[in-house]
Order: sequence, then C-alpha cells, then structure tokens
Amino acid sequence: MRAHWLRTILATGLVAASAATAFAQQNFYAGKTLRIVVGSSTGGYYDTGGRTVARHLSNFIPGNPTIVVQNQPDSAGNIVGNRLANTMDRDGTSIVVMSRALPQLALVDDPGAQFDPLKLTWLGSLSSYEDDAYLMTINASHRAQKWTDVTADQRALYLAGTRAGSTNITFAVIARDMLKMNIEVVRGFPGANEIWLAMERGEIDGQMLDISAIMVGRPQLWAEKKLRPLVAFGRTTRLKDYPDVPIARELVKNPDDLALLEFAELPFFMALPFVAPPDIPADRAKILRESFMAMAKSEAFRAEMLKFGIMTSPIDGEAVRALIEKAAKTPLDVRKRFAALLSERPQK
Repeated sequence: MRAHWLRTILATGLVAASAATAFAQQNFYAGKTLRIVVGSSTGGYYDTGGRTVARHLSNFIPGNPTIVVQNQPDSAGNIVGNRLANTMDRDGTSIVVMSRALPQLALVDDPGAQFDPLKLTWLGSLSSYEDDAYLMTINASHRAQKWTDVTADQRALYLAGTRAGSTNITFAVIARDMLKMNIEVVRGFPGANEIWLAMERGEIDGQMLDISAIMVGRPQLWAEKKLRPLVAFGRTTRLKDYPDVPIARELVKNPDDLALLEFAELPFFMALPFVAPPDIPADRAKILRESFMAMAKSEAFRAEMLKFGIMTSPIDGEAVRALIEKAAKTPLDVRKRFAALLSERPQK
C-alpha cells in the first residue's frame, strides 16, 4: 500500500511539474521584448513588411510581448544574415526580415555569407509571389516602349542597384547577359528611397523591383502611368493584369540559360521571409511559427498590408525551407555560373 501511494505521489508530482513547465513556456513572452531586425533602410518593401508585422504579431503570441523594429542596413547586404546565424541571442526574442537573396548567396559559397540557411529557424514568408512580379520598370518618358527596344538601342538603359548580391543588381545583369539588353547597372544606392529620387530626377532610367515595392514606394507614379514595365521575372506565367509584359522564361531560349534563370528566380517564391536564429528552444520556435502564420492569414493584417500595396500570399516555414532545399540541390555547374554572374568575373 505504501509503495502504491509513493508511486501515485511521484506520478502526480511529475504531471504537475510537466504542466508547470508547459505553462512557463507558454508564458515565456509575457513581459518580454521581441526584436524584429530589418536589414535595409526605412521606407522600403522589407521595412514596411517588418513594421506591419510588429503592429500585429504580439496579438498572436501567448504573453503578448512588446515588439520593436530595428533597421540595420549594411553595404554588403549579408551582415545581418551572419549575425542571425552566429551571434544573435538564441532565446527566441529576435526575428530577422531577411533579404530573400541571402540564402542563395550562402548556397553558392559567397565569402560574405557565413551561414547555413538550412540551419536557421524559418517562420514563413508573407509572399509566395502568387499575384506579384519582379519587373524591369523604367520611367514612362524613356524612349523604350518594349523590351526589344533596349536590345536594338545603341544607348544604354541605366538601371539602379543597391549592394552586391541584391536582386536588383542580379536581375539587371541577367537581363543584360541573357536577354542581350543594352543595360548599365549603377550600383551603390543605399536603399529604395534614394533610387526613387534618382529616377524622378532623371539620373537613372529605371530599376528592377516588385509590383508590391512600387505600391509601397511610388503608387501615384504607377497610377498616373509614369512608369513602364518591360519584362517580368519571378513568374511562370504572365500576370493577367499585364498580358503584354513578357516573362523572362519566355525570352530565354538556351536550356543552360533557362536552368540558371530558374535557380536565380527561386527566392521570389519566398519573397518576404521572416526567420529566427538556429537552435532556439523548440517550444518557442513552435510558438513563433504558429503565431506568424496565424497573423499572416488574419484579415486585419492582410488588409493593412494591402493598404501599403503589398499583396500577401503567405507560406509557412516548412515551405520556405523546401524552396531552399530545392535550391541546394541545383547542379553545381549552374550554381557556379550563378556565382560568376554575381561577381561578374568570367567563369573558369
């Protein structure tokens, strides 16, 4: 009888301890501050997404933590990714709005990307590009009316770029090399606002950017038809609202070029990703993933994003990871060619 009671008391104690642990973990975020780090300057696509998430996410996290946004733009574009993987606190109190191009840099052994994207804690992406596209967009005052006008013109089309490895530079170079368009890339712009100002002053002709980014940055120019799209990237079909704008996959005929283009376009299908450091406690990772997706699907959040012009089509962390795994399985020769394209050095 005594042994029976001892076993009963022990079992009750274990259940109580387990329940107390579960309760403590569910309430980990109570009274805490959760930091969302944006690796770009204020006012752009990633910053708008990050700040909108900051206004909504706390409502979906047990304990309702305070959420703050920190902008940490850097010239190389990969410092935030390296911090995330190597030095950020792994307690579940930091999230990064990551440039979609950074995981790809790590997969092509870019010396500046010192992290393994498959070890990160992916929460999901606010966009899978279902209704979006990455457009070569120029001032409507430019003489070019369609993409072929730039292939025939002896005068270069000047497109703006930010930092090495950024998609606006990568796809300008792809258009130059694969579509044989006469393009010069003007590099080194700090962020979206500076590029828009340069376009408005006529210092550059255009840029590569998402429809959503146009709606965030200069919706009035789009509405007034002062911008002209020439080619759409990140699509497998033409957008129904822009049937006259060809997708790049239609225009690339060489199979090797097409393989490279498909690898280059993979990040668009996780266009606005949110990620936490590796090795955070499993229960907190679960809370962050589930809370992020519940928020991303909520009507209030999606309505506010749409007010900024950002079309959301959320996917979860597993879907983001699957895209990265697919990219990691791309043949080595394609990845080497992509790396050479990024550096613009002749491939050996």
